[in-house]
Amino acid sequence: MARIGWEGVFPAVTTQFKSNYGLDIEATAKVIDGLIKDGVSGLIVCGTVGENTSLSRSEKVAVMEAAKDVSRGRVPVIAGVAEFTTAFASEVAKEAERVGLDGVMVMPALVYSSKPHETAAHFRGVAKATDLPVMVYNNPPIYKNDVTPDILASLSDCETIVCFKDSSGDTRRFTDTKNMVGDRFVLFSGLDDVVVESVMLGAVGWVSGMSNAFPQEGETLFRLAKAGRYEEARALYEWFMPLLHLDARPDLVQCIKLCEAIMGRGSELTRPPRLPLSAQERAEVEGIMDKALRNRPALPDVGLKSAA
Repeated sequence: MARIGWEGVFPAVTTQFKSNYGLDIEATAKVIDGLIKDGVSGLIVCGTVGENTSLSRSEKVAVMEAAKDVSRGRVPVIAGVAEFTTAFASEVAKEAERVGLDGVMVMPALVYSSKPHETAAHFRGVAKATDLPVMVYNNPPIYKNDVTPDILASLSDCETIVCFKDSSGDTRRFTDTKNMVGDRFVLFSGLDDVVVESVMLGAVGWVSGMSNAFPQEGETLFRLAKAGRYEEARALYEWFMPLLHLDARPDLVQCIKLCEAIMGRGSELTRPPRLPLSAQERAEVEGIMDKALRNRPALPDVGLKSAA
């Protein structure tokens, strides 16, 4: 099995666009650098929050290359792979390897509702196309195909599949997976509002949406939970939770980007088919942000250091 050092908070980085919806690679690079300087442990580019399926193949490669250049080895960089077919997904994974990224996060084949053995075959096919470590991404509420612990266990013989990110919200999956295959897979939480519970059950990493807007709060929360400092974690979690719930909405990308824009970290612009929030929805998110910022807590010391 390939050995990796993935742990801590890996924000699902937003992709920035110009007013004409063209890719703004300079602004995207600025977002990436800001997150690293604020002490996050790694990065996921071209994920759901990065609007992968709204990007052309060349745009995805451009984002990968920017992330590689900006990160300069300071943190691991993983690229999302979200394609309609195993062949297309394999091509993107090969591009990530050519660029020199640290791994790929592979989603099930999109659009097609697959049977369990077909879901497994897709991941196996992409993993065979690259030597990069593979994170299996499960998000049944959004992508419909459910990567159950049974399916994951069937991939144990594939050496490059090393990590499992679960966004189902069902934290029992972590325990079931460990009961089936022990510590075979590195476990990541993929849904913001169950992160503390996930860490308690064995997750060593968190692919986070809202950490785009609050990277230091996200990394601090994760480290508190990982260290078993649950009283301190609970207080921060309670403050954070209304924001973290936004990650579980169908319009999570618009919500996260709006919060990011309020914090001065990026633009709220999303590329169609994602449209701006309605006036009522926008007011709701702004209200959550206003309350959070008025009550923003002082963070406990968890050894968080900004990266130069």
